[in-house]
Amino acid sequence: MAQTQEIAGAAPDVPRPRSGGWPAVVAVAGATFTVVTAEMLPVGLLTPIGGALRVTEGTAGLTLTVTGLVGAVSAPLLTPALGRFDRRPVLCGLMAVLIAGNLLAAWSPHFAVMVVARILVGIGMGGVWAVAAGLAVRLVPKRSVGAATSLVFSGIAVASVLGVPAGTYIGELADWRTAFVTVAGLGLVVLVALAVLLPKLPAEQEIRLGGVMRLVGDPRVATGLGVVVLLVTGHFAAYTYVRLALEEISGASASAIGTLLLVYGVAGVLGNFASGTGASRSPRGVLLVISLVLATTVGLMPLTGGSLVTATVLLAVWGLAYGGVSVSAQTWLLAAAPEAREAASALFVGVFNGSIALGALVGGLAADGSGIEAVMYLGAALAVGALAVTALGRAPVSGPC
Repeated sequence: MAQTQEIAGAAPDVPRPRSGGWPAVVAVAGATFTVVTAEMLPVGLLTPIGGALRVTEGTAGLTLTVTGLVGAVSAPLLTPALGRFDRRPVLCGLMAVLIAGNLLAAWSPHFAVMVVARILVGIGMGGVWAVAAGLAVRLVPKRSVGAATSLVFSGIAVASVLGVPAGTYIGELADWRTAFVTVAGLGLVVLVALAVLLPKLPAEQEIRLGGVMRLVGDPRVATGLGVVVLLVTGHFAAYTYVRLALEEISGASASAIGTLLLVYGVAGVLGNFASGTGASRSPRGVLLVISLVLATTVGLMPLTGGSLVTATVLLAVWGLAYGGVSVSAQTWLLAAAPEAREAASALFVGVFNGSIALGALVGGLAADGSGIEAVMYLGAALAVGALAVTALGRAPVSGPC
């Protein structure tokens, strides 16, 4: 088909390397975990970052918006630009950019420097995520591709739900600058692991930007991306300001917030693996459940979250549902475009991170303009929209092989 011709170059069939295997898959999962942790890190640190850099919490939330926007643009642009290069040095180089961004963030004397630092994080994050998403199939035998792909994507999901509480704990034990230095150190460990464990990974295809964008014309791809926009925007409109919600609605102390976010994170990890198993059979079914649960829990937070016990339950269910979003949505898109894995992944990363940026932005506007309860209702309404698109849009027949 024409779409495939736009994406594939002269060498679509590159033999899988005989080395790499599960240690390499673990290294790639470590990379996805690190870059998404770096992206999410400010969420649990907005209050101290805002205080130190003398900006409002809504403005401090722009540290997430900037990174998401840059990641959204860099993923579909870097994938074609780096298409001819071996993936091992590409991943190592992108991890180095991420490390530099986190060190600069830790040093930031004022907000402008922090913005530059978060731009670097966005470049590294968007590129690593887009490249890593299609590597599992090249590192393990065919019978293990499904499990390896789930492991790579679990790095994204686990970071989304554990990166924030980890950063919050480090911020409470030391300070927010130490949290950024810690992530930079983790990035260095992962860079070394990638350099040592990955085999040579020459480009499978010559990917053109036009071919990446043409995938949007496929109704199955477009539906999947629409669900991502609504779910992720809604989630991050609310979750970017979850610390503020727990402080104002539930009356949680700083030490209790770290524990509550850890509960959220553990639930999210469980949700990732449970959803990954289900999505391989029916990505639509899993995303319907996720959308319904997110709409309910986020909407109930301002209504029933005044009790710390109730807030803990809602946060745990919220994490359980959101933990499955990335693996389920990625499974949908890989099934919708099996002939263009890396291009579909680049689109997914771009839309996902653009939605993170949009969510942080509209959440910040709502928080500064109407208060934290309005932020929760906004998140719930967008999840209802995702439920409708998932139910009515065109879905792939099944998960990827």
